[in-house]
Amino acid sequence: MTGEPLRYEQQGDVAVLRLDDGRANAISHEVLGALDAALDRAEKEARCVALLGRPGRFSAGFDLKVMGEGPEAAGKLVGEGARMLLRLYELPLPVVVGCTGHALAMGSLLLLAADSRIGIRGDFKIGLNEVAIRMTLPVFAVELARARLSKRHFQRATIQAEIYDPEGAVDAGYLDRVVAPEELQEAVLAESARLAELPRRAFAETKIRARHDTLRFIRETLDADLASFGGARD
Repeated sequence: MTGEPLRYEQQGDVAVLRLDDGRANAISHEVLGALDAALDRAEKEARCVALLGRPGRFSAGFDLKVMGEGPEAAGKLVGEGARMLLRLYELPLPVVVGCTGHALAMGSLLLLAADSRIGIRGDFKIGLNEVAIRMTLPVFAVELARARLSKRHFQRATIQAEIYDPEGAVDAGYLDRVVAPEELQEAVLAESARLAELPRRAFAETKIRARHDTLRFIRETLDADLASFGGARD
C-alpha cells in the first residue's frame, strides 16, 4: 500500500475511518496523528465515527520499530497512544469499531475505548498480550480493561494475558457481537447510523458521567504511569 495509513470518508452522518498500512496496522506516531486529525474533522462534520481495519488485521499494537528504539522513544509513543485512548473514550460522538481481524495490545485497547464493537468470525486473536511478552501492563490499560471487560475475565485478560478468539472476545467484553466477514461493513454502518440518531448533547454528557471515574483516575496517574513504562523483564 502507498499513501496515508488512515482514510477518511463521509457517509451521511457517519465519518468512516479506514486504517490500512498494508501490513499489521501498527500504531505509529503517523497513525496517531492522522487519527487525531480525523477526529477533529469528524467532530465538525459527523454525528458518529466508524473505525475499521484492513482485512484480517485490525491492529497488532504499537509500532515495534519505535518500541525497540529504547525506553524514551517507546514511552513517547505509548504516551501518545494513551492520550488517544482517552480522547476516544470521552469523544462526544459515538465510536463504532469494525474489528476486521487480529487486535492485540494497543489494538485491543482501541476496542475497549470505543462505544460499540463488532468483530468477524474466524481464526483471529484478540487481547492484551503484554505480560506474555514480558511487559508490565500500563495503568491506563488496566483501568480501561477494568471498566469494559467482564469481571469474570478481568484477571485472566490482564494478569494472565489470555488471548481470545472472536466469540470468546464477546464473552470477555472486547467485542459486543461478531458477524460473517462479508457482513461487517454493513453491520458497522447500520450501528453507526443508529447511534448517530441519538441526541448529541445528551449522549456526550451521559458518556462523560458514566466514564468519569475511569477518566479521572487515568489522568491522575498517567505521568507516573508513563515514567515507569516498561516494567521489569525476566
